[in-house]
Amino acid sequence: MEQADYRQLNGIALAYLGDAVYEVFIRQHLLSKGMSKPTKLQHIATHYVSAKAQAALIDLMKEDKILDDEEWSYFKRGRNANSHTHAKNTSVLTYRMSTGFEAMMGYLQLAGKQDRLAELAQWCIEQVEAGRTAYEK
Repeated sequence: MEQADYRQLNGIALAYLGDAVYEVFIRQHLLSKGMSKPTKLQHIATHYVSAKAQAALIDLMKEDKILDDEEWSYFKRGRNANSHTHAKNTSVLTYRMSTGFEAMMGYLQLAGKQDRLAELAQWCIEQVEAGRTAYEK
């Protein structure tokens, strides 16, 4: 399969991939905890993957200074992208922040930075489970 040049992709395209990539990390995590009922899995996954949770995670990443300049630039590419859709149950700002989060995850995937992607996904899981996001367990 021909690899797309991630440096040329717009933020929405990067977010499209990043959404799926991050979701897989979350699903694997929930299954590893022994959860198996689809309705419960879907409900719990929302605490990690909703626009509100992702926006809160970006705020924590900024606060904890864990992203490098390149990761921030891809976040901003996603955040500032012109989207023709918007989230159903959240503000435009929250939706844009989550799009930036997903774009940054998509960039890491396409850049072949699997170790960094796994590190950030694990960090995100730990923040959600520690109650540091809008969704406390």
